[in-house]
Amino acid sequence: MTVRTLGHIYHLGVKELRSLARDPVLLFLIAYVFTFSVYTPAKSAVMDVVNASIAIVNEDDSRSARLVREAMLPPLFLPAAEIAFGDINHVMDRGRYTFVVDIPPDFEQDIASGTPPQVQIITDATAMSQAGRGPSYIQQIIEQTVRPEWPGRNDPANLPLVELETRARFNPNMQQSWFVAVNQVINNISVLAIFLTGAAVLREREHGNIEHLLVMPLTPLELMSAKIWANGIVVLLAAMASLFLVVKGLIGVPIAGSIPLFAFGLCVYLFSVTALGIMLATIVNSMPQFGLLAFPVYIVMSLLSGGQTPLESMPELLQKIMQFVPSTHFVSFSQAVLFRDATPAMVWPALFKMFLIGAAYSVFTLSRFRKMLAAAK
Repeated sequence: MTVRTLGHIYHLGVKELRSLARDPVLLFLIAYVFTFSVYTPAKSAVMDVVNASIAIVNEDDSRSARLVREAMLPPLFLPAAEIAFGDINHVMDRGRYTFVVDIPPDFEQDIASGTPPQVQIITDATAMSQAGRGPSYIQQIIEQTVRPEWPGRNDPANLPLVELETRARFNPNMQQSWFVAVNQVINNISVLAIFLTGAAVLREREHGNIEHLLVMPLTPLELMSAKIWANGIVVLLAAMASLFLVVKGLIGVPIAGSIPLFAFGLCVYLFSVTALGIMLATIVNSMPQFGLLAFPVYIVMSLLSGGQTPLESMPELLQKIMQFVPSTHFVSFSQAVLFRDATPAMVWPALFKMFLIGAAYSVFTLSRFRKMLAAAK
């Protein structure tokens, strides 16, 4: 690549940045995507059991049963209400409580005699995240509450054969906001890179600038490369600012790994995903068509890249297909660096795969871009 070619790419990229600076809608989108769109889901998307509504059916009317009701405390549960057995279906049908705990008759008597009581937990499974975790929390609370009354609590024969001690690494308090915030940044990088580059191409076509560029001594490679570096650097700067100001500053997520390493991996990823945005723009003729095409692509990348659901839990064929999508390797790379303080030696396979996919995307996109320019002549 000659000095003249590099000069053309640089000046065309500056022109792209100036065009972007005059587009208030895209500027607002950039600001929104890396601020409000990161902060709000991390703080508002509650997937843990927090302030869950709960009711107690006290069929035993004993001291132990009352202690169980009093043990259901914030922040896991709202103050437990006491209802009658005949009201269970009524309150559950109306969605008043997520959990109803039915304490059976002879609850205290069974505990005193060493007989495990049968406690029923009715769960509103429409609250999926809380319904999945809540029963185990309730079970632990009941066991801790009645343990002092258990006659065999000091008998080694009644102890479990294996006592587990769980330690959570990389997120010791298991705060869901940590995961959501970083995952939002990763997803928003993808959507913004695709839409900025796609909009740059379509803006040239809709404003008639393509014809002006074609009469200049410029090659398709120079035009495409300029759009990639100009829009890529905007996404890079916005993502790094969001990582420091929103994720680390406002939300308080500690960044364990190397920021320069993450920035380098982000550049490699942008090389591929910006080429994807240009490729999608060459298929359609207008921004509405581009939106209809790009959104399904982004949703697939977001849901199936391993950020929302572990890749190992997907069908084997789908796992193999997603290996050809750059976001799969970027999600793995980002989580390894930002959460687990991975070194370059640990993440180089993901970087290499992103580069190969980006090179393949760029070659195909360049051929599509040449055809689009040839059709515009």
